[in-house]
Amino acid sequence: MSVNVGDKAPEFSLADDSGEVVTLKQFRGKTVVLYFYPKADTSGCTTESCEFRDAFPRFTGREAVILGASPDSVEAQAKFKKKYAFPFALLADVGHGLAELYGVWKEKSMYGRKYMGVERTTFVIDPQGRVSHVFAKVKPAGHAAEVVVALGGQG
Repeated sequence: MSVNVGDKAPEFSLADDSGEVVTLKQFRGKTVVLYFYPKADTSGCTTESCEFRDAFPRFTGREAVILGASPDSVEAQAKFKKKYAFPFALLADVGHGLAELYGVWKEKSMYGRKYMGVERTTFVIDPQGRVSHVFAKVKPAGHAAEVVVALGGQG
């Protein structure tokens, strides 16, 4: 399954870095930036997440909520969040059900070895719960600025 621009965003209910349950429904009326990353505290994921952290005021000024998601545990997400002082929730998609729901759990290849993992992707969900932007195969550096521009801001 893949989620495309114009689709109703799939609903979810998942624990965040503090163990609290987060649902998409609770953000109705706000724009949600849902970014998927492969693994907490790895170089690319840290670059991407730190850029979202640094650009955070440019999102809150647009009534936008940022949610990061990876297959890491609540504990790993909590450690990652604390280490880099992220001002947004990181979702613990332990069974990768959310990644599958959004179509970003894919076959990947590294050094000739094939394995399943998260394809770095960001979804922007409008206040009515529809997908307004999809950024596939994201390059971590500069991505947060791309998303700010998509929301009508300056990169």
